[in-house]
Amino acid sequence: MHFTFPEAERAYRDDRIAELTANPDGMRFLLLRSLSRAEHTDRLAADIGMDLEPIPRGQRLRHLFEAGVSKRQMEATISAIHAAERAERARSEGVLITELYKMQVFDWGGLHQNSLEKTIIDNYVKKIASFDRLNECIDNELLASMRGYVQCSWYNHWTSIIIEDIFKAHRAVLPAVGLIKKVDFFIADVPFDLKVTYLPEGYLKDKRSERQLRPELTLLKREARDLEVHFDATLPEARLLELLWNRLSDHPRQSAQDLIRELCDQRRQLLNDCVRDPGGLIRWLYENQGVRRFDASNRLFLVLVNTQNYFASWKLKRAKDLLERDIRRYLDALSGNRVGRRIEFDWEGERHTATSDAVFVMHGA
Repeated sequence: MHFTFPEAERAYRDDRIAELTANPDGMRFLLLRSLSRAEHTDRLAADIGMDLEPIPRGQRLRHLFEAGVSKRQMEATISAIHAAERAERARSEGVLITELYKMQVFDWGGLHQNSLEKTIIDNYVKKIASFDRLNECIDNELLASMRGYVQCSWYNHWTSIIIEDIFKAHRAVLPAVGLIKKVDFFIADVPFDLKVTYLPEGYLKDKRSERQLRPELTLLKREARDLEVHFDATLPEARLLELLWNRLSDHPRQSAQDLIRELCDQRRQLLNDCVRDPGGLIRWLYENQGVRRFDASNRLFLVLVNTQNYFASWKLKRAKDLLERDIRRYLDALSGNRVGRRIEFDWEGERHTATSDAVFVMHGA
């Protein structure tokens, strides 16, 4: 089967990315999409000696596609563009990583990207009728929350660039230098959307339930009550879990130390099971993604785990040397075209299929 340019465009709009990558013409279309910015299109034309001046700007991608520009020619231009962009970032990367290490607390302040405006409208604009009270709340509450939100967004943005550059620098990876929805790079012609995550508390809770183990939070709260350790039961579950875990870790009573040691051992066993066979974790991550962001694209999950302090795993996003070592090990171990694994998962009554895999980076292992 051959894709015409309009057919490839239609498949792309309909999110039929797997269909495109399985077809030589479809792959050429995706690579052209990566070069769709004007300066990138001009660079490709210059590299292959093609004059695009007579072609209207909006028709140049189609012209290049129909002129039969090869996959190899596009890959060469993409690699050259990325190498130049990477060299520019590399000059200041050491300073950037030093700045990232200044971040000591990762706290969104109760605000999240998808709910930022809604939180402000619901909790401040609609609830407060007094102008003086509104300004007091802004000064005492909202500004602190906004600071946490901006800092966390800043940290995630720059660490994501560093992590993507590690992948894209490997010989097995072809970067997407421009916008291709749900594609950060290709490995052996398989497109992947990179997702950085941690060992999800919800996944651990589900696996404990399967093994007929009581929830960690239930056990921690019971121990805290037995030891007459005060805690705020109104806190969100994730926050309360972290606080009680840390509080009981510091408690001198043997029962507290035994509980923390038991929970650590159980987490380590679950983690080892994930590393041996990540299929279950990957399926859980697909099936528990946010409704507003649902998609069934190919995903490569980078799972960061600090086994000495699970709640500090976010710090590993800036540990470039550790990330580089483990990501390179994963990519070096890939054999031929055997990239990723077929994952079937359910979403709102429908069965979906994706190619996916997980790369584990662990500290304190």
